[in-house]
Amino acid sequence: MTWAIGGTAVNLTGYTAAMQVRENPNSATVLSLTNGSGITLGGTAGTIAIGVSASTMGSATPGNYIYDLELNSGSEVTRLLQGSFAIQAEVTK
Repeated sequence: MTWAIGGTAVNLTGYTAAMQVRENPNSATVLSLTNGSGITLGGTAGTIAIGVSASTMGSATPGNYIYDLELNSGSEVTRLLQGSFAIQAEVTK
């Protein structure tokens, strides 16, 4: 994805990123990603790539989860994404 404001990509040089997945805001973290460890920031292009390995997702417990993605410029933290999703148990064995 690309973070753009008014059609212009945000320069992410110097930013850090963090994303966490939990069952609810106060529960233990199920998955935690940071830039360099699951999140890749694209500097002046404003791109953000999120990747989780198949083995990590394969070991995740089926259920309903919430997440958010925050970007930190050093002086300001922006919650760029938030939402919910469900992990279904594998059917085909």
